[in-house]
Amino acid sequence: MSTATGHTKHSQNVELSPLLVNGDRMSQAEFHRRYQTCTEDDKFELVGGIVFMASPIRRTHARFHATLSMVLRLYSGQTPGIELLDNGTTVLSEDSEPQPDLSLRICSAYGGQSGETKTDYVEGAPELVAEIAHSSRAIDLHLKRKDYERGGVKEYLVLSLEEPELFWFDFANGDSVSPDRHGVARSRVFPGLWIQRAALLSDSDKELIATITNGLKSPAHKAFVRVLQARHRSNS
Repeated sequence: MSTATGHTKHSQNVELSPLLVNGDRMSQAEFHRRYQTCTEDDKFELVGGIVFMASPIRRTHARFHATLSMVLRLYSGQTPGIELLDNGTTVLSEDSEPQPDLSLRICSAYGGQSGETKTDYVEGAPELVAEIAHSSRAIDLHLKRKDYERGGVKEYLVLSLEEPELFWFDFANGDSVSPDRHGVARSRVFPGLWIQRAALLSDSDKELIATITNGLKSPAHKAFVRVLQARHRSNS
């Protein structure tokens, strides 16, 4: 898995307080500078110019994170030019630097809309972002949703554990990705990325794997791979 971890932080600078405080307001550049002085155990995000400190991750959150990651990894592994990132720092805009739970992006060499900085962070909007929402549900479905849409993310998937429910927003078309009569939701920006809603909500690996396998065999996915390869050749 191609995974971008969080910031390179310097624990020796922890004494240089104040660092970051939940609810602070600042620019992305200032946030990034101050975040680099935090310890490795701290996780902060800047969403719409506001600093948020992540809560401890509960067992259920971690379990469903792994499940959704498995599905996206199966897709990215069979789609050249697609990169899956887990908690990868993303420089989204002048007042936004989130660390999405998961993001799926087309690499810049394959015509993707985001790039990579000299210090190996993602700059710009990944095509798809996913969040596992538990204690963060209100932020994920409102403030982050607006921030990702404004930043240029095309699809935003929120797996909410309270209901439970799968929310899949298609910002590019101004609507949502709804499951078909078989309960399968199909990405519009990543052809072949098929997710069985009930299987995801019940954490059923067998059905999820069968569904994504069928998506990867679809003509739409094969055509998408050809498009990505053509873009890569033209950029070489």
